[in-house]
Amino acid sequence: MLTFLLPSTLMMAVGPVSLIVIAVVALIIFGPKKLPQFGRAVGSTLKEFKDATRGLADDDDEEEEKKKEPKKIESDTK
Repeated sequence: MLTFLLPSTLMMAVGPVSLIVIAVVALIIFGPKKLPQFGRAVGSTLKEFKDATRGLADDDDEEEEKKKEPKKIESDTK
């Protein structure tokens, strides 16, 4: 019965204290000179991902609008 409760308790165990411990370990492993570089790299990666997903969402919206518009039939009445 303990194995069924274990995954839910692990998910709740990640809190502010755990994040501080992870940050301290990262500081010890990589050093203070490399952490800003990693932060910039993560930030630029997230920005590119956000821009790419925004572009995909905009493309999908445009395709849906085109499908909703009634097709115009041009007639040759002169």
